[in-house]
Formats: sequence, structure tokens, C-alpha cells
Amino acid sequence: MGERRPTRRRLPGGRDQGTFRLAVVRWRGGQGRCAVIGLAVQSSAQGPGIALVVLAALALGLLVGAPVLRRHCPVAWWYFVGFPCAWVRLARTWRPLMAGCGLAVSRKAALVVVSGLVGKGAPPPQPRVPARGVLHPTAGGFWFLVRLLPGQVPDSFAKAAPAMAEGWQVHAVRVTAHRPGVVRVVASATDPLREPRIPRHQESGRLLRVAVGALETGAQWVIDLREVPHWLVVGATRSGKSTLINALVAGLAPQPVALVGVDCKGGMELSLYGPRLSALATDRRQAVKLLSALVDLTLDRMAVCRTAHVRNIWGLPEEDRPTPVVVIVDEIAELFLLANRSEKDEAQAAGTALIRLAQLGAALGVFLVVAGQRVGSDLGPGVTALRAQLGGRVCHRVADPGTAEMALGDLNPDAIKAAQAIRPDQAGTAVLASGDGWERARSHLVSETQAEATAAEYAHLTPYLPELADFFGSPSAGPAVHLERLDGDNPDSKNPRDHT
Repeated sequence: MGERRPTRRRLPGGRDQGTFRLAVVRWRGGQGRCAVIGLAVQSSAQGPGIALVVLAALALGLLVGAPVLRRHCPVAWWYFVGFPCAWVRLARTWRPLMAGCGLAVSRKAALVVVSGLVGKGAPPPQPRVPARGVLHPTAGGFWFLVRLLPGQVPDSFAKAAPAMAEGWQVHAVRVTAHRPGVVRVVASATDPLREPRIPRHQESGRLLRVAVGALETGAQWVIDLREVPHWLVVGATRSGKSTLINALVAGLAPQPVALVGVDCKGGMELSLYGPRLSALATDRRQAVKLLSALVDLTLDRMAVCRTAHVRNIWGLPEEDRPTPVVVIVDEIAELFLLANRSEKDEAQAAGTALIRLAQLGAALGVFLVVAGQRVGSDLGPGVTALRAQLGGRVCHRVADPGTAEMALGDLNPDAIKAAQAIRPDQAGTAVLASGDGWERARSHLVSETQAEATAAEYAHLTPYLPELADFFGSPSAGPAVHLERLDGDNPDSKNPRDHT
């Protein structure tokens, strides 16, 4: 017997009857995931009618399921819905947007005349616009490259960034120079600084590297003291300056580093980290002595490096390498303000010691984080000289434009406007500036309670520094903490700092 073949039913007009199954995307509440039910489209029919039905059904499914997908799976929504829509808007508006922003170049007048003669009144050729590359989607936006036309500069595109953001209906657009003749355009679909989240898996393995927040691009905001050894942090009251220091201390506490504090407001801010601090100065007189001791420490390390014929402590063998020291100075103005002439010598001594630490410390394992509400040249010439040595700048919301100019103006003048645009309700938001450029960021919310608990948890890692032992010689001089000796000396020392 021959094999039995399936029969086909014919539709009127001679076409095969096709079958199809429709895809439906539904959110399963309570399970935290998207489920795809009955997804398939199989049809033997070639007519346009069924294709239109399928497309209409898919569009209806996206229309109904997109809000749910955006709420529960924002990244998936952006890749499958948001980015295609943004690509269409960019493709439609690119030429008129370039023309409206003055970035299009008109054709030569001769071509316009020839077009009118040959085309008998036809419209003249459209102006030339910069050529853009392929759009590359990211988790929260997209980026692409643009080749400039002759005579154009990157600043012209940077000024058009707000118009681009409005035309493409995205949160913000940043334009930076990629290489000569080419700029890089980065668009953020939403504001990643609205609710920055602490990553589940913190980066570890590199000394003096801490993830303290999120950048506007969606990447982590990392402070790496090996790359940028000294930082200036400014911000008005309740701008997020203390929160950033909390995040930095919480990230450095588990690492084998020494933390030293200078808080001339009586230690109200930095005393929270007392169990993890190797030394703390609470007034200017103590600060001068502490900073002078740190200068002597750097000079001793300099002699060690010179004897070993290395240029910094990182060239020493690991067993001979001294402990890195991070000096946190809170409210820098208290070191420089003068109430009377008798305080002039102390202020000059404090400023000179800070400048010497900034000049010598990077190679010798001494790093500075200087914070203050207001920084200006009116505090004295030492402030301007100190600022020149602080390569990393963080500017939160400030109360006066002079502080923003002092913090950012010498590195990136364009960042001043961005810093002045920070609103009071955007606590933690700041503008970062360095020699490579500037960008907006927001620190993780680390409360004082969390920072204090972290300092107490890792108090046993507080290194003993003989050069700074005099600053906690008695319980009244500072917090009494248990210090684990890391310098190889006899652990049964009678120094009162070795015991609680």
C-alpha cells in the first residue's frame, strides 16, 4: 500500500489555507519574571492579509504589555521597545535637527543655479549634514559617532545637546570629542541618578579602589586613589558631601590602609569613624602637629625608596611596603580662617603641610581627601596652591558660584554650569571633573549609622603608625581602639594605643 499523503484545503482563488498561532506576552504576578505563552507564527499562506493581521496582533500585544514590561523589566523594555522607537525618531529628525541647530552646510550657490535651470524650478539640493554612524544600544540609552563637516568643531555639537535630547525624547545627551574630526554622542533614556543602587557584587581585589556611587552613563562611580591620588570635595550643607565621605570610608575600612582624620569642628563629623582611624585631630593646633608628623612620615618613606632605588613605594617588595595612609580633611576653611593675628602662623603651617603632602604623598602612599562647604581664594594663597595639587574634583550643590569656579574652573569650565544647575532636592548629585573631562554622578546613600557600624566592624584592621602614636596617647585625646600592629614590632608593646 502506498503512503498516505495529507490533503490540502484550497481557499477561493487557489490559495492554500494557512494556519497561524498568535504570540501573547503576559506578566505572571508574584513570580518576578516574564512568561511567553503560545508564541509561534506558522503560515503557509503568502497573502498580505495574514501578515497584516499578525503585525496588528503583535502591535496590540506590545501596546498592552509594554507598560507592564517597563515597570518590571526596564532593561528588557528599553531593548525591545524603547530603543527601536528612539532609533525611528532619530532617523526622522536627524536632518531637520542638524539644520535647525546650524550644523548643516548649504550647497554651493552655483549648484543651486544649475538645479534651477536643469530642473526647471525644482527645489534646490538639500544642505549637507554630518554623517552619523550606527546606533549602539546600552542598558539605559545609546551612543553613536558623528563625523564633522569641514569647519565644524565639537563645541558646536555640545551646544546642540539639549535640542537633541528634546527631539529624541530622552533624558540627556552628552557630546564629547572622540578623535580629530569625530565626536561621540551619548544619550541617556532615563535619569540613572534618580535612585542609584549599590551593586550586589562590589569590585574587590584592588587596593584603594572604592565604588561610591553611579555615573550619569549608568556605570559605577569609582574613586581609585592609585589613579587620582588627591581629591577636593565641595558642597553646601545637606548637599551630599558627608554621604560621599561615608561611602568612601565604608569602602576603605575593609582594606589594609590607615585612615587619618582632620576635623577642626571638634571632631563632630569624623569621630563617627573613630574605631577605624589611626589618628584624629579635632582643632587646628592638633591638625598642625598631625600634618607635620605626616610630612615626616613621607620623608622617612622617601629615604627608604631612595635606598632601595625605586621611585615610589609600589616598587618596594610587598613585605617591605609601608601601609598606605588616606588623610580625610573635613571643612578645610577651618584650617585657614583667622580670628586674630596670633592664629596666622598656625594657619600658614597647616596650609604648608597640606601642600607638601599633596606634592610628595602620591608616590609615597599618602593620599588626601579635602572637603569643605566653601573654597575660595579669599581664604588665603595657600588654598589656591593646594587646589592645584588636587587632581580629582567633586562639586555638589554650592551656595555661591565662586566655590564652583574654584573647584571646577581650572579643569573644565563647562562643568561649572552643570554644577550650578543642581537643585536642592538632588542631594548626593555632584559634578566630577578631572583632566579627562567631566560628568554627573550621585553617591550611594550610606547613612551615618551604617558608616559607624562599618568602622566598628573593621576596627581590628586599624594599623599602628608609630609616627602618629602621640595623638592618642591618652583616652581623653581621642577614641580608644584596639590596634593590630602591622609593622612587625613586638605586639606586647606598652604603648597605651595597643589595647582598649
